[in-house]
Amino acid sequence: MGTLEEMDADGHEQVVWCRHRPSGLRAVIALHSTALGPALGGVRFKPYGTEDEALRDVLRLSRGMTYKNAAAGLDLGGGKAVIIGDPRALRSEALFRAYGRFVHGLSGRYLTAEDVGTTIDDMALIRRETPYVTGTATQLGGSGDPSPATAVGVLHAMHAVAERLWGDDDLTGRHVVVSGVGKVGGAVAGHLVEAGAKVTVADIDADRVGAVATAIGADVVAPTDAHTVPCDLFSPCALGAVLTAATIPELRCAAVVGSANNQLGEEADAERLAQAGIAYVPDFVANAGGVINIAEELRGYDADRALHAVGAIRATTAAVLATAEAEGITTEAAANRIAERRIDAVTGLGRIRA
Repeated sequence: MGTLEEMDADGHEQVVWCRHRPSGLRAVIALHSTALGPALGGVRFKPYGTEDEALRDVLRLSRGMTYKNAAAGLDLGGGKAVIIGDPRALRSEALFRAYGRFVHGLSGRYLTAEDVGTTIDDMALIRRETPYVTGTATQLGGSGDPSPATAVGVLHAMHAVAERLWGDDDLTGRHVVVSGVGKVGGAVAGHLVEAGAKVTVADIDADRVGAVATAIGADVVAPTDAHTVPCDLFSPCALGAVLTAATIPELRCAAVVGSANNQLGEEADAERLAQAGIAYVPDFVANAGGVINIAEELRGYDADRALHAVGAIRATTAAVLATAEAEGITTEAAANRIAERRIDAVTGLGRIRA
């Protein structure tokens, strides 16, 4: 299948191939939709095996950003970029400034940001070539590290689930297993303890999980067993594809609410969770706090206003759960439907006449 055929399959608007030989830059920028506004999405720096693999990834990721931004209620479309190569070997000022010039050439149709393999410092270099970059350091007027906002958003989603399942959003006494205690998962665990929950943590890094457990007074479980622990909420905050045909029957929780991307191994896993009676908050709903926080930069960043905006995740989660029940569909399908209805409503505005 050629590039245009792959674009047509998912409804992409534009794909830009970028090459700057002196710096070694090879990149792809994909704009899935600008129906709601400029396409916002990060730039991933990764040693893809082939250009076809990079293209498939950037198309998948950009489409995902369309749905994440729409479901979050942002006036932003979905886009993504990938830089092909090993960031440890290729990272340089010249490379990121060259990438920034390609972004600038899109005249604001695409807003880039940090993602896997890129950093806030890289965003500062890109900013020297274009204003169409978000997630820069606070001293540059940006929002800085998005992980605190992402963690707060996950907590809001948990409150919405508690309200739906138990009639009260109070998490006091609820048992939550947090699998993955990096910057986001560690913050989620800390917020849960502050909210009065009983917390169990897991991570492949023994030193890190030990430090987090000691700091907040949490129990520790092996990461391979985390999803099997009887609890109220299971919160995957590390690797994706943790919810599969093999692991879903082993879950002993009432709901899954986490920050990890691509938690479902395949689309059918959303139905498996529903059949198991487990409430699932789609990852792009629960982890939208970071992108909501970044979006606040577009009108002059204010941390208090940004955190207030992240609170909308609670209402979005409630709407997803209610839609799924009312329409007899999975929560994944409900979240997609909410996003698509918003895009369709705006797309159908047409020209407003005086």
